[in-house]
Amino acid sequence: MRTSNFALRLQPTLMEEAKALAKVEGVALNQLINVALAEKLAATRTIAFFERYTQGADVAEALALLQRPRVGEPPREGDEIPESWKRRNAARDQNPQSGASTRSK
Repeated sequence: MRTSNFALRLQPTLMEEAKALAKVEGVALNQLINVALAEKLAATRTIAFFERYTQGADVAEALALLQRPRVGEPPREGDEIPESWKRRNAARDQNPQSGASTRSK
């Protein structure tokens, strides 16, 4: 990965907070700033994506489409739930502890 240097001037209070957060997160200040900038860029790109792809969209038509009753209608070709997913979830439903989240509380 290529890196580049950039002298960043921060307000002293902002620098203090950033250093404190980096310490709490257990990362270097440089890493904290890199991640924060990457998150901001991703959010900005996401907004631009939705703005670009929703231009000319008919909101009323989209909402009407979502309101259509589909009770009892089989999935269309290609929309079926994969058998592997069904088996995995059936096994998890039989033994709820095996599918427990690994996320710490």
